[in-house]
Amino acid sequence: MLNDDVRLAEMKEHALAIFHAALKAVEPREAVLKSLARSADMLRIVSGKKLLKRFDLRKIDQIFVVGAGKASAPMAEAIEEVLGNRLSAGVVVVKTGHGLKLRKTTVLEAGHPIPDEAGLAAAQKIKTILEKAGPHDLIFSVISGGGSALLPLPARGLSLADKQVVTKMLLGCGASIQEINAVRKHLSQVKGGQLARAAAPAAVVNLMLSDVVGDDLDTIASGPFVPDHSTFQEIAAILARYELTQKIPAVVREYVERGLHGQIAENPKPGAPEFEKVLNLIVGSNYQALLAAAGAARQAGYRPLILSSYVTGETREVAKVHAALAKEVRASGHPVRPPACLISGGETTVTLKGQGKGGRNQEFALAAALELDGWQDVLLFSAGTDGTDGDTDAAGAMADGQTCTRARQAGMSASQHLEANDSYPLFARLGDLVMTGPTRTNVMDIHLVMVQ
Repeated sequence: MLNDDVRLAEMKEHALAIFHAALKAVEPREAVLKSLARSADMLRIVSGKKLLKRFDLRKIDQIFVVGAGKASAPMAEAIEEVLGNRLSAGVVVVKTGHGLKLRKTTVLEAGHPIPDEAGLAAAQKIKTILEKAGPHDLIFSVISGGGSALLPLPARGLSLADKQVVTKMLLGCGASIQEINAVRKHLSQVKGGQLARAAAPAAVVNLMLSDVVGDDLDTIASGPFVPDHSTFQEIAAILARYELTQKIPAVVREYVERGLHGQIAENPKPGAPEFEKVLNLIVGSNYQALLAAAGAARQAGYRPLILSSYVTGETREVAKVHAALAKEVRASGHPVRPPACLISGGETTVTLKGQGKGGRNQEFALAAALELDGWQDVLLFSAGTDGTDGDTDAAGAMADGQTCTRARQAGMSASQHLEANDSYPLFARLGDLVMTGPTRTNVMDIHLVMVQ
């Protein structure tokens, strides 16, 4: 048993090291710096070795930076580093506790995942900056995950309270981030390409750190500078699918109905003139983090295998599949022989039934623990790259074949805690929470299945 404990402790150390290597690969400041190259008055926007855009700064009047998301402060810091005194001013909004002190950019903090008054004020300031920009000005936008909640400027006729209610319902019903953001875009004055409309005719370079499966541009922070492919018909269908149509505030329901009848204009679509001077570029993604995780796993002595960066679905069901893979590796050496590290990323969803404390990554680990009960030399690690899982101070959790046994010894039932969506107290008691604090990056979640 002692040797088992030693191996398990070593696997936990390895899992944390692999996770931190993944975080380092998507550090926002470095990601932005790799995309900008300045030589005197010439500024180039690049993707790898490919030149995307060139600006002669002598022909630019003013340069502003705006942005929203958990990673937007270090992204703005990189803009300041490259532009120096050529940067006129800026405003970015981050989740409370994720702020930085910058020289020319005002960093505001606001609520996430439920929007608040601070986010509303920040969105108004950003929109005002953009509306004042002229044809010879340049706007840098720095967008990352969390930007949707942090830019809550409701459509005319709706209130912040209305958006808060709808957001809570969407987060708890099992809807995907694409579905949630499609609804958000149609209840907003800034999302779904509407900030591009406000910025025109200024040039815009929109740098994004992707936190959505498939890196859909119009889903990242609800695409404030990106054409909106969704329609009022689609969001009406989403609300109906999750039986929310009659539950949302009446004023929101009436607003959607007006949109369905053409009484409210759709958000700007692909080909609209608002996007003629907008360059959209993803500077970091989940797959980049997974590649770094694979390299770190190999260095630690494991055979790594990246499964997918497109993992979605109900958290508990996806966790069962990952646990089944761990068993297969342990039993047959497929799809890779031990010591193995299977790596996946994406964003699962939780349909809330209980009133407990936790997040999707802790729930992922707890569901896997029940499937792995009694199996030796296996570890499942699940954590959010932003360092915050749900409404907790943990990034995620780790589970192994003895998690349920140790929980029983502590007087806790893993199955009961799972049914109550109450994973946090159990992992806190066992010492298996993943605690990173704010990472100031955000490229969805990372799951590790490790087998000795």
